[in-house]
Amino acid sequence: MTDNNTTHIEQLKNHVGQEATLKGWLYNSRASGKIQFLIIRDGTGLCQCIVEKGNVSDELFDQLKHLGQESSLSVTGTIRADERSVGGYEMAVTNAYIIAPATDYPITPKSHGIDFLLKHRHLHFRSQNQWCIGKIRHTVIDAIRRFYNDNGFTLIDTPILMAAAGEDEQSLFEVDYFGKPLFLAQTGQLHLETAAMSFGKVYCFGPTFRAEKSKTRRHLTEFWMVEPEVAFIELDGLLELAENFVSFIIARVLQDNRSQLETLGADIAALEKITPPFYRLTYTEAVDILTSEKAREFLAGQLEEFKNQKQIIENRIAELEEEQKGQIKQWKRDKNAAELIELRSELAEVDTKIENNPKHAQLAAEFQWGKDLGGSDETIISQMHDKPIFVTHYPKLAKAFYMKADRANEDVVLNFDMLAPAGFGEIIGGSIREDDYDRLVARIHEQNLKVENYDWYLDIRKYGSVPHGGFGLGVERTIAWLTSQKHIRQCIPFPRMMDKVYI
Repeated sequence: MTDNNTTHIEQLKNHVGQEATLKGWLYNSRASGKIQFLIIRDGTGLCQCIVEKGNVSDELFDQLKHLGQESSLSVTGTIRADERSVGGYEMAVTNAYIIAPATDYPITPKSHGIDFLLKHRHLHFRSQNQWCIGKIRHTVIDAIRRFYNDNGFTLIDTPILMAAAGEDEQSLFEVDYFGKPLFLAQTGQLHLETAAMSFGKVYCFGPTFRAEKSKTRRHLTEFWMVEPEVAFIELDGLLELAENFVSFIIARVLQDNRSQLETLGADIAALEKITPPFYRLTYTEAVDILTSEKAREFLAGQLEEFKNQKQIIENRIAELEEEQKGQIKQWKRDKNAAELIELRSELAEVDTKIENNPKHAQLAAEFQWGKDLGGSDETIISQMHDKPIFVTHYPKLAKAFYMKADRANEDVVLNFDMLAPAGFGEIIGGSIREDDYDRLVARIHEQNLKVENYDWYLDIRKYGSVPHGGFGLGVERTIAWLTSQKHIRQCIPFPRMMDKVYI
């Protein structure tokens, strides 16, 4: 518990004109003659604390002037409103107490490379961007639970150790379970289906593991996924559930985390447009888009935009490099250095986009019906729309054994992917499950799986089978979209990637 005499920064609006005490960490500081500006963070926000010589002892003034970043301290003073200050309020300091000084904190206000930040993830949490993402993640997770708990769903905790594959066998993580091979859960779906036959509407929510050998910005080997499963539902009802669910999450984040979205540079105006109904395409219609003249023109125009972006970035880099050669103040030199790091990172990303654009255009133009949509295909389709897109009725041979074949067209299944707009790609995958016993056994054989591993799963179809379905939403991909993050590794506290596990 906190000291009753301590005020949190998020509560300062209730203490204007009053004396208050803050306890936190020194986020940043600068001095100008007889005045010091200390930016304090306490876990709820940032506050500028102004220390004037004469208002505190000379000894304390000197101690604060030499205090290192991330030192912990307590500051007391009068709160006043000031729109120019971070958070809209500031403190005129009358006293302070240094709890624990810090020296040589490795993550300075300057920019650092991503590898450096991931190696220091335990400290990187303290940065403003990671704090904002963490607050938004908290809201997303709370909204997920709230949506299902308030709509008649029962939470079912499914196992993390599995005896059989729920998805592609090639992406299983094998573990030794007392001498017997088991696997880390790819999905809770199969077990969740059994619970749906008891409770009607259920969901599971927890960590998920995929041993996909992919290093793209959309992939983690460990991530969080929420999976609802509903008895007596058809595909249209499943799509409606998914769009209402995603719209609910977005509304909560816009309501609770607007300031964090602004700090992160998220596209708030675009998020405000996300309301039902979402776009609906069949897989065949998506293929037609990919191979169309419209897609070719879109990608050609995009390539020109990338080249223009590159020129603007290169011009700015040249301008800053020239400025660094001159006589400028140290704070300006440091600021320029930080901007140069950011710009060079952006330049590398734009170069990659310029290199990949023709490749993606060729892949799209040559796309053959029957293949699963790849990451670049999903990106193109989602970039051409301003709201999420449902892509339904994929080819049966490209999808998992448990997906129900469309009785009107046996070549496709009753499934869907939801693609987030602006190029963020798939955030949800789901389907109606095959409820016919014989058909399901046949599909298991077709995919060369062992029927005996699924005896318990087949029992669902033997004893009172009903139409049912569900989907899985990836939490990190959703957060990346909401916050405009380029890589989902930023959207989980401790990322696990194919080639890197830092701490």
